[in-house]
Amino acid sequence: MKAKILVIDDDTSLRRVLEYNLQEAGYEVQAASSGEEGLYLFEQSRPDLVITDMKMPGMDGLMLLKSVKERAPEMVVVIITAFGTIDVAVEAMKAGAHDYITKPFNREALKLTIIKALQFSGLTQENRRLRSQLADKADFRTIIGSSKEMEKVFDVIRKVADTEAPVLITGESGTGKELVARSLHANSSRRDAPFLAINCAAIPRDLLESELFGHLKGAFTGAVRDKIGKFQAAEGGTLFLDEVGDLPLELQPKLLRALQEKEVEPVGGTTPRKLDARIVAATNLDMDQALASGSFREDLYYRLAVIPLHLPPLRERRDDIPLLIRSFCAKHGGEKVTLDKDALDALVSYSWPGNVRELENSVERLLIMRDGETITLAQLPDKMVKNTPRRQPDTTVINLPDEGYSLEQLEREVVVNALERNDWNQAAAARFLRIPRHTLIYRLEKYGITAKTFHRKDAKEP
Repeated sequence: MKAKILVIDDDTSLRRVLEYNLQEAGYEVQAASSGEEGLYLFEQSRPDLVITDMKMPGMDGLMLLKSVKERAPEMVVVIITAFGTIDVAVEAMKAGAHDYITKPFNREALKLTIIKALQFSGLTQENRRLRSQLADKADFRTIIGSSKEMEKVFDVIRKVADTEAPVLITGESGTGKELVARSLHANSSRRDAPFLAINCAAIPRDLLESELFGHLKGAFTGAVRDKIGKFQAAEGGTLFLDEVGDLPLELQPKLLRALQEKEVEPVGGTTPRKLDARIVAATNLDMDQALASGSFREDLYYRLAVIPLHLPPLRERRDDIPLLIRSFCAKHGGEKVTLDKDALDALVSYSWPGNVRELENSVERLLIMRDGETITLAQLPDKMVKNTPRRQPDTTVINLPDEGYSLEQLEREVVVNALERNDWNQAAAARFLRIPRHTLIYRLEKYGITAKTFHRKDAKEP
């Protein structure tokens, strides 16, 4: 969609020059000959950018700027002012103008100013969308995403947050499992009570039982006083068992009993103590494999996974990457920083083995090491710009056989090939084929193409 620009200038010739140049650059342009007319058009159409001359009869540029900002504080406004009146431009900047252009100006200077202003406008709108998204997601805190995959996660959180059912969150390292656990707590009736987390893989085996269940004085060497465990400390709140798949096998029966009976027995004690804590657990292990190998009890698994919740890796929700990048730029002081198209495409195409955590660290590093306010492809690490195809394209669809070839089959092969080259990411495949994403989706539905069915041996040809 073309960006909409509103141009306001009482100088007919200059206004027409601006209108022509901006239309030639691919923008949708509205023009007004006075501040009053410009304000009327602004209220009717709400453009992406306003360009106004400073000196006009009646409502001048400064008055117009203030009126626009009253109606839309985040609107980006660029001021045109004559050379030698920089003090007026400074006054406009203080009143909220984004930038100014001095007359006379050349076409390239105008183009560069407009590009930067629209980039800033896009960032402002995206930040506003982020804030709106977080509010709409019932205070899901810092979980960012608008992809179908994350909408499924948000839907589960909405449904189960204010229940007592244990939740087991699975997913690779760095996908944000603790953020989901905290969101479950924040959206529950237990939100005012403690949220406590314990990493079952980080605590030595001989101390983990005491950390979880507590101990009595004299229970073992060094137990000089009674200690309350995490289960009791989380009374009325939520206990998050991170990396629960690494829980030692000998402690699993005691955890199972605590969940079943809702009581714990401290190390060295004989009297059970009642507990009231909602349990949320997480693991990055393949639990099917852990159950098959016997390293994790099946009965404990089903007790923890009353509500199973899987977080997809970042490579399976690439549509969220631009949104996450904007969020991390804002978080780390780069609100005005932008990425050029090649750099953004490279980051979207990268596999992100460290998931969201790796993406945030990379954005923070790029902000620190950047040159200027635009991050380019040259500033990215080599591993993120390498484009090694996973397989060579099939040339049989180019060297057509003498007996002829089905056009539909040819199209299907091209679509599948593009998807395979882009890890079955629809947005990336659509860019590769240079078609809109909805056109690609239509082809997928037409030919019944999915990652799952295509790789089945019994997949049927359309």
